[in-house]
Amino acid sequence: MDVYVMGVAVHPAADAIGDRRLEEMAYATARAALDDAGVTRRDIDHVTLAASDEIDARGISSMLLAAPSGAYLKDEMRVTDSGLTALFLGAMRAASGDLQLGLVVSWNQSSVGPLEDIARMRAEPFYLRPVGLNFAIADGLFAGAVAERFGIDETAVAERVHQRMTAAARNPRAVRRAVRSVAEIAASPPIAHPLRQAHRAPVTDGAVAMVLASGTWLRAHPTARPLARIAGCAWTVDRYQLDAERLADTARFSAALQDALSRSGAANVDALDVVELEAQSGWVDLALTRSLGAGGHVAVNPSGGTWAQNPFFCTGLVNAAEAVLQVGGRAGPHQVPGARRALAHGSSGFAQQTHGFVVMEGVSA
Repeated sequence: MDVYVMGVAVHPAADAIGDRRLEEMAYATARAALDDAGVTRRDIDHVTLAASDEIDARGISSMLLAAPSGAYLKDEMRVTDSGLTALFLGAMRAASGDLQLGLVVSWNQSSVGPLEDIARMRAEPFYLRPVGLNFAIADGLFAGAVAERFGIDETAVAERVHQRMTAAARNPRAVRRAVRSVAEIAASPPIAHPLRQAHRAPVTDGAVAMVLASGTWLRAHPTARPLARIAGCAWTVDRYQLDAERLADTARFSAALQDALSRSGAANVDALDVVELEAQSGWVDLALTRSLGAGGHVAVNPSGGTWAQNPFFCTGLVNAAEAVLQVGGRAGPHQVPGARRALAHGSSGFAQQTHGFVVMEGVSA
């Protein structure tokens, strides 16, 4: 794609951000991304927002968040799937030839209301909602399915969670937490067999923003320095039913991955240097890493992934920000030396119903 990331900002994450309204979080993050890009709000011609009314605990959330996100008197669109979906739409808008420089902004403040109550309201109303289906139960069903299909066990899950928490401790954008031992993770309370409490990444509050430019805009501003090029992206949606075949089937994940790689010009996953996967539990992490099939030279979740920060609605866009920082050499203590291509992944829906991928490529000075 002839689309470039000019600036990126990630709001300081926390389990609960209580000293700022959502409007203030969105404003501060959008402004920081503009500053990072070296442009002003006057320069942009479009804004793409990603938000969930239910998680924000307000109707038509974007009505109050559009202006502080930079969209006042700008061409504005909104998506409700996930933050990463907004990146796809924002990139396509910049690639259309009609728009040149835009903002993508997403936020999450699930601390204001129980996320699992929201999940129950998203379940099919006649059969699944009455039995209380939520994300935890869906993740438990997924864990059981992949344990049976791939032979993943609780010991391997505890070790993977410990590995991710150790990596997150090096990430300056992570929520500060003590790294739990493998034994502590394995002994945590059960939630939905075989899923345990410590198998799941804690949900946090946060926000993320990016400035995207078309190639036309970039060529018209030769002094501007992009952080990365969006080399390719792809996404997919699986069926809603949570039968055993759907739960343990990672074919759609693999197909969308190959589509994104092909569009980016990468022969296979081993052409990458970094992969940032969204995995809401250790079971998901192991199953998706297995399907990824990357060689040992590919760094998977060097940021710590969801155990660094997990602003549920926009975690995929945080992964994209981490990918940009990696190929721009700005990731910090967990920087992968010489990273030139990084893949970011995001998912949404019950038990990874949707998957999205974007490949970020470094830009030579």
